[in-house]
Amino acid sequence: MAAVHTLARRAARAALSKTCLGTRALHARVGTGIGPRRLQACNGLGALSALPPGRGDIPRARETFFNKQLFPSTHLYSTMTIRPKQYLISVDVGTTSTRAIVFDDAAEAVLTHQTEYEQIYPHPGWHEQRLEDLIGTVHECLEGVAAKLKDKGISKDQIPAMGITNQRETTCVWSRSTGKPLHNAVVWPDTRNTVTVRLLSLKSAQGADALKERTGLPLSTYFSGTKLRWLIDNVDAVSAAHEADDLMFGTVESWVLWNLTGGLDGGVHLSDVTNASRTLLMNLKTRAWDPECLSFFGFRSSMLPRIVSNAEVYGTVATGAFAGLPIAGMIGDQQAALVGNKCVEQGSAKNTYGTGAFMLFNTGHDIVPSNYGLLTTAGYQAGPDAEPVYALEGSIAVAGSSIQWLRDQLELITSASEVGELAAKVKDTGGVYFVPAFSGLFAPYWDDTAAGTIVGMTAYTNKCHIARATLEATCFQTRAILEAMAKDSKQMLKALRVDGGMTNSDICMQLQADILGIAVERPVMRESTALGSAICAGVGMGLFGWDLARPETLARVNVQGKTTFEPQIEESERAWRVRGWDRAVQRAMKWKEDDARATRTPETMARL
Repeated sequence: MAAVHTLARRAARAALSKTCLGTRALHARVGTGIGPRRLQACNGLGALSALPPGRGDIPRARETFFNKQLFPSTHLYSTMTIRPKQYLISVDVGTTSTRAIVFDDAAEAVLTHQTEYEQIYPHPGWHEQRLEDLIGTVHECLEGVAAKLKDKGISKDQIPAMGITNQRETTCVWSRSTGKPLHNAVVWPDTRNTVTVRLLSLKSAQGADALKERTGLPLSTYFSGTKLRWLIDNVDAVSAAHEADDLMFGTVESWVLWNLTGGLDGGVHLSDVTNASRTLLMNLKTRAWDPECLSFFGFRSSMLPRIVSNAEVYGTVATGAFAGLPIAGMIGDQQAALVGNKCVEQGSAKNTYGTGAFMLFNTGHDIVPSNYGLLTTAGYQAGPDAEPVYALEGSIAVAGSSIQWLRDQLELITSASEVGELAAKVKDTGGVYFVPAFSGLFAPYWDDTAAGTIVGMTAYTNKCHIARATLEATCFQTRAILEAMAKDSKQMLKALRVDGGMTNSDICMQLQADILGIAVERPVMRESTALGSAICAGVGMGLFGWDLARPETLARVNVQGKTTFEPQIEESERAWRVRGWDRAVQRAMKWKEDDARATRTPETMARL
């Protein structure tokens, strides 16, 4: 019988050499008692190798060749299992739009569907979004992707899982009993809670660092906990729901996941470790909601989602074109970019230039406190039993949104791409510095009383100088963060990996290299945020052999090439320009009057 099995294998190999084209992977089950085998067909030559066990052996299309044709005398048959190419879908709920992107196992973006949603600015410093728009655009993008699959020759059966990534810190509140929003989402740059932060700081002798040892974060308008406290204090519907234990809270991924998995009809209320770490409520060491933090804010624990890892199956899509699809990855957008850029080794770092800009430095399994204005945050946890990875983060509130401001508010440009064209027309800014502190200044300055400031203008100044100063502003803030990271980590980067919309500008990336004094590496595939959540979904489902603890398993991921920008100015020139930036920042800081004193009434203090 063994001889027959050997003969069957040889015949199968010969048949495949005639029939298989390209490099498609086929799986063969040959004869009786022979386990699954992987058969790689390359240029018509097949090679048998063992199929990995467990979750990797997922359902796949099958094609049967009957050995009756090959061995008429024995009537043996073999079933050849053809494994069609597999894909992962990522839903990226950003600050201004939602996208659904389909990736293959080499991280190539095969197709995408994107929908913008309305930004609401009720008052200066306020920024809101409708919760209905957030989940509505998710459904729209998923349906849009489903409609495009056929044109690419892809079936929905070839997509075994989905990942979610999202704008972090944005605060969502809804009713447990009705499932309806109780208020618009308060978006992460919103500063309406400035007074709330001031009053909370008075509760502790440590001031703004009251919870930093537990959470890695200072008290700031940026984080969800202070936004939620403002909502409970100032919105009657939210306050009443909190008192009646009818309040559900979450950041954007919690709201999206709850709705995708059924909402009132069995929806799961979860938050992943990266998003939870941005609330001022999660203990970094335990990765659980901290009772002391909840007591500090006066919050009920019942309104909080359960904290989970970034790579596991949370539930399945309840309705729509992808009904039944497992959701197996969930991660905050900046941590997703860390994974998407393959910064999975200790000491690696990336900077994402989106609406804001966010630099993360992988500190491995160590929680590294910052003494220089950075945030200590969760990097990722690649499964429920995986050891978490942590990061130092520097956050810039205004990056790409400063270009939108030039376009929409000042009307200096008609499209975002024009800013680079204008900046290239002049050799420098003519002494102009723009500090875009529209939401105060984040890392490493942490001054929510700072205001947007343009200094150094003369009669010589024109819109080209303003455009160039706008690009340089993000570059200077990135340098300030990089310097802080070097002090905290005792390591100096030799190159910075970048992604995000602003990286499309060659002149912006050259300015960044000049101001940093190190190389800037821009990959060809720059959808790193969406890719990160897709990788998490792949890890959660055991696909493609991906393992974030073993970087070599990602060797084929995101390797389409890169462009490297090297510094082109002298160190003396760099130092002079940095000094000018530092002077401009000093003029922008402490500009807004501190009105907290006027609101320190017994009533407001009692609420806190």
